[in-house]
Amino acid sequence: MNNFFVIVLDGVGIGELPDAEHYGDKGSDTLCNMAEAVGGLNIPNLEKLGLGNIKSIKGVSKQLKPLASFGKLAEISAGKDSTSGHWELGGLKVEKEFPLYPHGFPPEVINKFLKETGLNGILGNYPASGTEIIQKLGAEHIRTGYPIVYTSADSVFQIAAHENIIPLKQLYEICSIAREKVLIGNDEVGRIIARPFLGSNGNFERSTNRKDFSVDPPSPTILDYCSNDEIETYGIGKVNDLFNYKGIKHQLKTKSNFEGIEKIIHCAKKVKGAFIFANLVDFDVYYGHRNDPFGFHKALQEFDAKLPELLNSLDETDHLIFCSDHGNDPTDVSTDHTREYVPLLYYKKNYDGKDLDIRNTFADVAQTVAHFFNLNNDLNGTSFLNV
Repeated sequence: MNNFFVIVLDGVGIGELPDAEHYGDKGSDTLCNMAEAVGGLNIPNLEKLGLGNIKSIKGVSKQLKPLASFGKLAEISAGKDSTSGHWELGGLKVEKEFPLYPHGFPPEVINKFLKETGLNGILGNYPASGTEIIQKLGAEHIRTGYPIVYTSADSVFQIAAHENIIPLKQLYEICSIAREKVLIGNDEVGRIIARPFLGSNGNFERSTNRKDFSVDPPSPTILDYCSNDEIETYGIGKVNDLFNYKGIKHQLKTKSNFEGIEKIIHCAKKVKGAFIFANLVDFDVYYGHRNDPFGFHKALQEFDAKLPELLNSLDETDHLIFCSDHGNDPTDVSTDHTREYVPLLYYKKNYDGKDLDIRNTFADVAQTVAHFFNLNNDLNGTSFLNV
C-alpha cells in the first residue's frame, strides 16, 4: 500500500447539473463551451487519460484504451462554492448554501463590522478582482487609513490593506474579529481573507502574507479519518484553508499551479503510505472568474505538459484521482461559479481504464480513499476502488 492522491482542477466543470437553472446556470459547460470558444482544446495527455470519453469535447478524441477510468461526479450539496465542493469531496453533504453578496454586503453587516473592530470607515464593498480594486482604491486607502472590503463570486469577505498603513498583526486581528463576531449566523461566509499589499500609487502589488480565516467542516472528513488512523495527510494549496487545516498533518502552501504540481511530484517521490489532497486554483481564479477562455485553455495546456512527469513519478501501487469542485464557465455571462458536473479520472499504472459512469455524489471520492486505506467511516458516498 502506498499513496493516494486527489488533485482538484479548480473550476473545471463538464456540463450543467439537472438543477443548474435554479442557480442561473442553464447551458453552463466549462470544458465544452471553452473548447468551442478557442476552436478546440489541445491537451493530449488528458486526452490519453480518457477526458474525451466522459463527454464529446471539441479537440479531445475518445480513446479506445484510455489510461484512466473515467466518469463524472454530481454534486448533492447546496450551492456551487469551493468550500462545499471540497467538503463533499471529503465525504460530507452540505445542507446549507454559504451566502453570496453579488451587490456587496448590506448596511447591517458593515455597521456591525465597524462597531466590533472600532474602525471609522471602509472603502469598496462590492464584488471585485483583488488586483484591480487595490489599484483603484489604494491611494484613497493610504489617505484615509480605511481598509478595502470586497467580495467575489465565492462566499468570501476580503479585507485589503497596505502593510504600512494597517500592519499585518492589526489586519489579522480585524479579520479574526470579523470571523468570530460579524460574519456569523445567516451571514457566515465560507472564508474571511486578509489581503495585504505593498507598493505606491499606480504600482500596488499583493504581498505574500495572505491569510484565510475559514470555518470548520460540520463533521469529520476523510482527512480526519486518515489522520486519526495515523495515515500521513498532506494538504497542497487551497485545500488547507478550505478544511480550516482540520485533519491535515502537513500543510504545503502554493502560489501557482506550477508550484502545486511540483509539490505533488515531490510527495510522490518522497512520501510513503500517505493521503495527498491538492488543489490547483489558477484555472478558477485567473481565468474562470475573468471570463477568459483562452487563458483558461493555456493554463490547461501548461498543466497537461507537466502531466507525464507527474504520472511517471508515481509508484506502481499509487492511486490518483483528478476531479474538480465546481464549474466556472469562462464563456458564461457572469463571472460566478457554475453549477456543473465535474470530470472524474482515476489513474493507476498498468491499468485498463473503465467507464465509471455518473457518480451520485462527489463523496464517492472520499469513500474510495477510505476503501484504499481500509478505514471504517460514516462518510457519504460509494467507493469505486475496485470497479
